[in-house]
Amino acid sequence: MSFLTGKALSRRAVLRTAGAAVALPLLDAMVPAGRAVAGAPGVEPVKRLQYVYVPMGCDHSRWTPEGETLDELPFILEPLAPVKGQVNVVGNLELANAYPGSHATSNSAFLSCARARHTESTDYYLGTTADQIAAQRIGQGTKLPSMELSMDLAQTVGQCDNGYACVYQNNLSWSSPTTPLPSEAHPRLVFEAMFGEGGTAGERRTALRRRASLLDSMAEEISGLKRVVGAADRQRIDRYLESVREVERRIRKADSDINAGKLRDLERPLGVPASYQEHAQLMLDLQVLAMQGDVTRVMTFQLARETSNRSYPEIGVRDSHHPLSHHGNDPDKIARLAKINRFHVSLFAYFLEKLAETPEGDGTLLDHTLCLFGSGMGNPNVHDHVNVPTIVAGGASSGLRGGRHLRYERATPLANVHLALLHRAGVDLERFADSTGTSPELFERASL
Repeated sequence: MSFLTGKALSRRAVLRTAGAAVALPLLDAMVPAGRAVAGAPGVEPVKRLQYVYVPMGCDHSRWTPEGETLDELPFILEPLAPVKGQVNVVGNLELANAYPGSHATSNSAFLSCARARHTESTDYYLGTTADQIAAQRIGQGTKLPSMELSMDLAQTVGQCDNGYACVYQNNLSWSSPTTPLPSEAHPRLVFEAMFGEGGTAGERRTALRRRASLLDSMAEEISGLKRVVGAADRQRIDRYLESVREVERRIRKADSDINAGKLRDLERPLGVPASYQEHAQLMLDLQVLAMQGDVTRVMTFQLARETSNRSYPEIGVRDSHHPLSHHGNDPDKIARLAKINRFHVSLFAYFLEKLAETPEGDGTLLDHTLCLFGSGMGNPNVHDHVNVPTIVAGGASSGLRGGRHLRYERATPLANVHLALLHRAGVDLERFADSTGTSPELFERASL
């Protein structure tokens, strides 16, 4: 690319070489002369939405804070301590359209709040999900309108749960009632989608793989950019590119790690980190980079699928998750389920901390990102869809306060929260699915 001294860089400026492109984070040099970063038209930090799904509800006794604040976090939520000032735990939300209770409808209703057509065939029908409504409104100016990610590489087919087609369980995001969007779980393929430039997916992959390093191939472009920006921007560029380099290094390591160790899943192919935690953190780091470079503004991430039989030996739980969720009120099984719940929350906390550590404009990526973490099931032992575990985090620049436990007096549609987040992201929508209304005060009052 070329850099013009004395003129503001475009917010869309990229480092480009044959077959690859690296979008830049928000720099001071992108601000017209005489304007502050936060107030410059067209260069203000953008609003983003990120959704994280966990299957099979939670142990509410170890999830629910006792008071209206997060001064003392319960066992499952303890990993959120470093960022609790930008976290809201929201209670007594329900997914009425997920009934009759099933795993398939828990997953499909989480972002759609719609009732899935009961079918085992290809005549499935659901609703457009909140993330895709956002992508249609705020995602069209980015390289990728949205990113759909997951941790499970294999799609299940046929009939999955209570006569529902597996499509409901495989896919969180739907761009229309009849168009589910598949998710990607392979870190290298996500990396190639983010940084590949032009051509087919195969051509992008070939262009990126023939380099020892993406950034090494851009040395001249990087040097040229640094010559025309100030010291603060040079530091921002160095930090960002070092993060890109570290992610690429970890992906290359996974590609070449034939003997990945005892924690490798039997069905996990080469090129994916050996442990679940390493894989999840790499996928989350890719999302941070996508936000930082404004590659996309809308993301979904499925930490595990409903009915997942994954075990978590890295935290001392060798039981399969799904059978453990049907605990029959056995205290020992519930305690092990709570450890899985806490582990999933710890990964979300890892992501929030990464965002909080990344400056952008007059704040951080966390300030400019609205994050929703939750499940489509409440008590997995009875397959209900009331009091579904929900966390709303970040979004300080959108007016969200944190450090609170907000609980509705009566069961309230999760769609209300989706609608509030869409509004705060700049999506003007009168109603979403079965919402009964929302207001700017939703996350500003001490209690609901």
